[in-house]
This record gives sequence, structure tokens and C-alpha cells, in this order.
Amino acid sequence: MRRTADPRTHGSRIREKRRLTATTGLAALSLDAMASVAYGPEAIVLVLAAAGGNALGLTLPISAAIVVLLAVLVLSYRQLIAAFPDGGGAYAVAKAHLGRRASLVAAASLLIDYVLNVAVSVTAGTAALTSAFPAAGRHTVLIALATLALITAVNLHGIVSSARAFITPTAVFVVSILSVIVVGLLHGGGHDVAQVDSPAVGTVGILLILKAFSNGCAALTGVEAIANATPQFRENRIRRAQRAEAALGVLLGMMMLGIAALVQHLHIQPREGVTVLSQLTESVFGRGALYYVVQVSTIVLLALAANTSFGGLPQLMKVVASDDHLPHRLVRRTDNGVYRNGVLILAVASALLIVVSGGDVNALVPLFAICVFIGFTLAQLGLVRHWSTSRTRHWRARASLNSVGAALTGTAAVVVTVMKADEGSLWVVLVLALLVVAMELMAHSYRRTRELDIRTAGDTSHPGDHPRHSFAGQGLAVVPVSSPLCCATNDALRAARAFGREVRAVHVVVDDNRRSIGTRENTGEPAPARDDFESEWRRFHPLSHLIELRAPDDDSVVDYVAELAGTDDVLVIIPDTGSARRSRLLSSGRADDLEDALRRTTRALVTRTHTIVDTHRAPSA
Repeated sequence: MRRTADPRTHGSRIREKRRLTATTGLAALSLDAMASVAYGPEAIVLVLAAAGGNALGLTLPISAAIVVLLAVLVLSYRQLIAAFPDGGGAYAVAKAHLGRRASLVAAASLLIDYVLNVAVSVTAGTAALTSAFPAAGRHTVLIALATLALITAVNLHGIVSSARAFITPTAVFVVSILSVIVVGLLHGGGHDVAQVDSPAVGTVGILLILKAFSNGCAALTGVEAIANATPQFRENRIRRAQRAEAALGVLLGMMMLGIAALVQHLHIQPREGVTVLSQLTESVFGRGALYYVVQVSTIVLLALAANTSFGGLPQLMKVVASDDHLPHRLVRRTDNGVYRNGVLILAVASALLIVVSGGDVNALVPLFAICVFIGFTLAQLGLVRHWSTSRTRHWRARASLNSVGAALTGTAAVVVTVMKADEGSLWVVLVLALLVVAMELMAHSYRRTRELDIRTAGDTSHPGDHPRHSFAGQGLAVVPVSSPLCCATNDALRAARAFGREVRAVHVVVDDNRRSIGTRENTGEPAPARDDFESEWRRFHPLSHLIELRAPDDDSVVDYVAELAGTDDVLVIIPDTGSARRSRLLSSGRADDLEDALRRTTRALVTRTHTIVDTHRAPSA
């Protein structure tokens, strides 16, 4: 006998409302890119000033080249969003077209970049704050950690809540910067600003230009975040994410070109202790209220720019974990749709960087751009392969565009790494390599566990850890099962039969297209088609009663059990598996979440079987 149910749950209904629109997505995921105009153009000016005042005339041409690269990247990531709507960005495209090793390099570079983005954004905002209020300078680290804690708390509440909270400061910042640019270009600097004399003549070599270009490309950080977090958008997510990406490109390009043009128009020179943006604002508005509006909005946005990572990194970790390269616990979400484990890992790693650097943004910025360019380059190369393979309409033009982008970002990656070798860039490369090795080892452990599960799927001799207590022979025993079948499922079913109750195995399928929703507890591999699962079930458990629920998540199991427990004595036995040496690391946490939900919302008795899987005894690949 087989019964099919189609429950609708409260958690499923509210999840869509918590997703992003194009506007909230722009606010939540582009703060880093928006705020980078506060230090991107200045990075160009600082390099060119070393060659003399005349070299500053290259500020606008170099900025224009960066904006051209920005346009290439925006077009590429819009295509990437359509081709890879499940997120992952450079990781997804590298995996599909460049191979597993390249995808791991892309994933590692993105992970490092997201952590550095949080640390740099928070410390930069703190530095701007302590510049305005010198008395707070003694508490730089504490202020930075407090800011990080606040942003973390908001994101644990839900990304849309944080997105709505950040719309106003983002809008104020953009309007303020555009006002400075428009007024400055139309009316010039009406207020005197102290300047530092620079030599008029100097040598401008190709390396200096490349260094200025690569430094200015720091303004491109965060361009990939929207593509990485595409699944966080509401229905019609591809179009919504593409609109957000296009809006980001237009706004960022306008601000970059406008600030560069204003620097040349007002003949701004770098001055110690005062940012270029502050000099521009003071020259245009003086030290009045408008000056402080611009400065405060810059401080706020630099601090909030860390939100880009909190939106993008957990989604990236979820995608990578689904491929077995990170612990499966990162795939699990809370009731409000938050990848809590990913958010907490990001917060802890960023806090460690802040403490180690002493809250000094200048110690972190040199490390910032390396991984950004690595990810950009791999994404561009992957899209070149994509167009060459698919040969869709205009594929040659698209491949050429991505080839130019790959050449530019690849050159920038090499230049930044070489030029910043004495400032810690080699440490970033080392950490990247270690992350790649760690992800390889993680996948190896999951693969060996999967092989053992396949070998023992029909083994009825494995004892497992059965509950020692007994129940009366009345009532039901419910066993949630996932596909493909594994030894943990066998143990749970044997335990259920031992209680002398009617046993019902419950399996969740996603829709009428006959695809299973979930991933197996221990491997995370895609579940087989429903027909394959039915065949597998009949082969190994021909006498067991299988219940199939059509719903998007484990809430359907909870609802089904709650309905049964209203009239019957119900015992739920949850299969749980792990590795003998790394059980907590490899486990997805799905059993924990399901047990907690059942205990909180139903009257059923809940227990678990604990099947220990020794991966060292699994057959070799």
C-alpha cells in the first residue's frame, strides 16, 4: 500500500516572502561595490602621485579602463546568472567548464575574498569613524568587533530584513556622491582646500600604470556577489538578479568616472590623514552640513559593506557543500531561510582577522584584491569555454568579450600578487592552496562513506545502535527515509520493527516530475529519480510500508507526524549516520533539525539510531 500526501506548511509559505527583489537585492548584495568608490579612485591617485603631478592626468583614463572592465564583468555575470541560476558564481562556471581543480581554486578564492571583505569593510568604517572622533581611536578593535557583531545579528534574523535596513543608507550614499560630482563639475570647487605640492615631472612606466590600474580595480570587489546569491531572489529570480547586477554596474561606473573627472578638474593631490573623497567634498561643499552628510554616509556604508559577504558567502558555501567539498551542515537553513552556520563561520573568521591586524585597515587592504581577480579570471575563462562549446547566437562576440576580460583580470592578479609580495600576498596564496587541499580531503571522506553505504544498502546483519527501552505493541513507528538508501536507514527500520508497531517509512518527493527533494544525510549527492527509488525500495524492503509526501522540505514530515499523533501513539525513529572519526564534521545536521522540530511541534515520541560509518574500511575508489 502507498499513500501520497501534499501538505502546505507555514515555513514554506513565508519563505518566498523573505527572498529578495531587485531593489532589496541591490541593497543587500552590492554594499561592498558601492562603498569601494571611497577608496578605489584614491588608490589610483596614490600610485600616480609617486610619478609627479603630471601623472595624475592619467587618473581619468585609468578609471575609464576600469569602467570598461566593469562593463565586461557586469555583462558576463548577467550571462552567468542565466546559465547558473543556482548560485556559486565563479565556482559554478569553473566546475562546469574548467574542471574540478579549477572550481576548487575559484571556491577557495571566493571564500577568502568574502572574509577579507568583511574585515576590510568593518575596519575601514571604523577608521573613518575614529578620524572624525579621535578620542575613540584607543578602542578601534572593540568598535570594529561591536560593528561586526551588530551586522551578524541582523543577518541571523534574515537577509531580507537586513536588505530593507540597508536601503536607506545605500540611497543616501549614492545620492551624496552623485551630488558632489555634479555640483563639482558644474560649478567647480568654491572652497579652498589645503594641498600638498607634487613634482610636476616624473617617469610614468608601464609597471606604474599597471599597478595604478590593479589598485583601482579594488573598486570592482563585490561585483560577483549578486550572481553568487541568485537563489536568494524571489520567483523570476534570473530577471531580478540581472536587473540588480545591471543597476550595480551603472551606479558604480557613474561614480568611478565622476570622481576621477572631479579629481582632475579640481587638481586634487593626495594628503596624509585626509582621504581624496573628503578633499573633494570639502572643496565642493565646504565644511558645512552637506560635507558631514557625505562623510557620515561614507562611514556607515563602509561598515555595512560587510553585508555583501553575509549574503553571498553562506549561499556559496551551500553550493560547495552540496558537492561534498565542505561539511554538509552548511546546507541546512533555519526557519527564516538563513544559513546560520555559514553566517557564524564568516563572523568568527572576520573577527580573528580584525584582532590579528589590530583593526588596521591598511594591513588588510593589500591582501584584498588578489582573490577577487583570481575568481574573475576563472569565471571569464569558464564562460569562454561555455560559449565555445554551446555556440549559441553571437557566441564569438561573447567569447571575445570574456577573453578580453580574462586577460585584463589575469594581468591584474599577477601584478597585485608580485607587487604586494612583501605585504602578505604570498600568505594569501598559501591559505588558498591549503583550502583547496582541505576541500579535496573532505570530498574524499564523503566518497568513501558513500561507497560503504552502497555496499551495505541491503545488508540486514549490521546491528546499529538500537534503543534499549521498549513500548507497547500498539501504535505506529514512523521512519523518515532519504534517497539513495543507506545502512542507517536499514538500522532505523530494524529498530522500528523491534518495537512491534506498524512501521511506516516516510519519503519526501519534490513534485510530480518524480524527483526526490533532498540529499542523503551523509553524502549530499543528488537523489535519484522517484522510479529508481521505488525500485530500490522494493528490492531491499519489499514488505515495508512506504509513504510519499510531496512538499519542498522536511516541514512536510513534521506536519504528517503531527496529524498522526493527534489520534495515535506515534514513535518517530530518525536514521543518523556519521564517520567513526569525523561524525560531527561530516553529518549534515538534518537529523538534529528534524528531531528538534518534531519535539517542539508534535506529541510524538522521538528517538534516533546512530550508525557509525568507518570510512577507513570502505573500499577504495
